[in-house]
Amino acid sequence: MNIGLPALPKEWVWTTLQRVCSTPQYGWTTKASTQGTLHLLRTTDITAGNVNWETVPYCAKEPPEKEKYLLKTGDIVISRAGSVGYSYLVKNPQNAVFASYLIRFKPLPVIDENYLAFFLQSPNYWKTISEEKAGIALPNVNAAKLKQIQVPLPPLAEQRRIVAKLEVLFTQLDTAVDNLKKAQVQLHRYRQSILKAAFEGELTRVWHEKHSDRWKSMNLNEFITLESGSRPKGGVRGILEGIPSLGGEHLNDEGGFNFEKIKYVPEEYFKSLNKGQIYPDDIIVVKDGATTGKTSFVDNTFPHNRAAVNEHLFIVRVDAKVTFPKFVFYYLFSSKGQKQVLSDFRGATVGGISRNFPLKVTVPIPSLTEQERIVSELEQHLSVADEIEATLDAEMKRAERLRQSILKQAFSGQLVPQDPNDEPASVLLEKIRDETEHQQPKRKKTIPKSKTILSGKQMSLPLN
Repeated sequence: MNIGLPALPKEWVWTTLQRVCSTPQYGWTTKASTQGTLHLLRTTDITAGNVNWETVPYCAKEPPEKEKYLLKTGDIVISRAGSVGYSYLVKNPQNAVFASYLIRFKPLPVIDENYLAFFLQSPNYWKTISEEKAGIALPNVNAAKLKQIQVPLPPLAEQRRIVAKLEVLFTQLDTAVDNLKKAQVQLHRYRQSILKAAFEGELTRVWHEKHSDRWKSMNLNEFITLESGSRPKGGVRGILEGIPSLGGEHLNDEGGFNFEKIKYVPEEYFKSLNKGQIYPDDIIVVKDGATTGKTSFVDNTFPHNRAAVNEHLFIVRVDAKVTFPKFVFYYLFSSKGQKQVLSDFRGATVGGISRNFPLKVTVPIPSLTEQERIVSELEQHLSVADEIEATLDAEMKRAERLRQSILKQAFSGQLVPQDPNDEPASVLLEKIRDETEHQQPKRKKTIPKSKTILSGKQMSLPLN
């Protein structure tokens, strides 16, 4: 009896990953290369749930025993560090081995590899993984821990019925999710088309024709001041309260902010800053890193009275006598504005934009009155898009909850009916145990010359 584990249907048993797979194996340790003949499958290649072999790198150094690490259809690899717990069922692999942060499990005949692959996506599995993580700098699990993961095992015929049902349901669910993703892409294009129309005068064309206001082009540098954020001094990071310190990761894709994993600086440090404090109507631009150019606006929805930005951000302050701050933000947020901002990009792997980026940006400027009308029209259109976006996000989350609910049903015996004619899982396990023991070489018993066995006890005899 497995104490603490949920009850299973009659012919099911709780077992472990160790009992339904061959001995787990760590991958080959080498660097990735852009050239070669032998692919090196890594954790980053499997986290999307499928593998694009065109992007999988090659081994910088091939293993001397290639066959030992060669991937084959039916293998399951599990990530032990980084994206801990992610798994991938290998199907029709190219000439490839697996990297050292992956552990390979080969399912035994007692379990359908597709059934096991689905189980490794289930809520019970992920709950176990979160409990098994160990380490400080890099959370991880090892083979010894993975071997002990509890697996609900139904009869083999039922495993296959479960897999068939899951494949049908998930095909339908995946189609629905793909449609939601396409709608999100179309919504992004709609937002950009509205922004484009705004700065070409299309949103206020009727008003403009009545008032005959002229537009002019101005360089961004002519009507803004630019300020860099400050790098917090040693010892100020890691505190749990104080003044929020924003970085590039805190700007979202909608021109606002997220405050997950926010860092704080002490009150005293904030007061000492001569730059990097942000105020309402400030435009924030990421200056370097993966999100260079991303732009957000500090409006009346910003939840903090005071905040600072770190050295990876610029603060753009607009001269309100010349332009409406939000008008300038929307221009920098548009595709055309982003293209101009990023024209100043320098560097390769870790590049960024300089303080000179405003010189590369030319803004179409109507009168202040028309700017305000354009912002009003824009926000009416964008608010509708935001409502649609919220609905799409909610549907995406609902789809994921449904996926997890289906998996939970599958691995508790509620997805397909049981068949009393199926061979019980316990019998399958017993057969595997017997076969394994039969294949292991028997050890020969040896009796030392100076000893004999009497009545089950060892007794020493003198040597002649």
